[in-house]
Amino acid sequence: MQGAGNDYIYVNTFRYPLTDPERLSELWSRPHTGIGADGLVLIGPPSGEGDFSMRIFNADGSEAMMCGNASRCVGKYLYEYALTGKTTIALETLSGVKTLNLHLTDGGLVESVTVDMGVPSGIHPVRLGDDYLPYVEGVFVSMGNPHLVLFVDDVSAVPLAEIGPRIERHPLFPDRVNVEFVQPLSDNRLRMRVWERGSGVTQACGTGACATVAAGVFTGRCARESEVAMDGGCLSLYWEPSGGHMLMSGPAVKVFEGEIDTDI
Repeated sequence: MQGAGNDYIYVNTFRYPLTDPERLSELWSRPHTGIGADGLVLIGPPSGEGDFSMRIFNADGSEAMMCGNASRCVGKYLYEYALTGKTTIALETLSGVKTLNLHLTDGGLVESVTVDMGVPSGIHPVRLGDDYLPYVEGVFVSMGNPHLVLFVDDVSAVPLAEIGPRIERHPLFPDRVNVEFVQPLSDNRLRMRVWERGSGVTQACGTGACATVAAGVFTGRCARESEVAMDGGCLSLYWEPSGGHMLMSGPAVKVFEGEIDTDI
């Protein structure tokens, strides 16, 4: 499934428990010898307060804290494969329980999902140093996972595959960081490209879009209700002024289903 071009392999562990998801994510995510994906998502039972749980493994096998695009697709899977009849679902992630609100078509399919992504935190300016010119001044935002947002005049001119991995492993970020390059287009529209920690260049990043709006509001570059356009599609964001929660809405699309040998 994919959400705004952010594509993952989804496994229902109620039926197919996996014992080595780190290895399988790395193998299956390879485009020529595996399935090809940004990573692997496991759908399973909750351990506490949620209705279901989600675990995410990046293409390099590392485990991620949260993915907004993946959470929307999990909501679609749960409803359309009849694991639940709820249209409001509490989903456990490593960054806490996220609430999914499903929006259905007249035919009963999940067309889009709104996710309460929680409260952005730790927002502060960051200076990378002259070795990273011209990408020196950024804004750090935590969405349960770390993000560095850098505002640029022309996002298409950013050498993403070159500068992204360098910033991801900057000494300021001992646990590495997701990197968003953002070009403001208007008061309520931003263009974003992303280098994801553990996955590299991806078509979209839901937590990155949330971090982008938080950084945009923090620096006076965008409104609390804004659209973020990424390589794979657009997401609508609303940063609530009262409780401070970030609400993210966007599509969830099933691409195909099939079988693969775990001994690949």
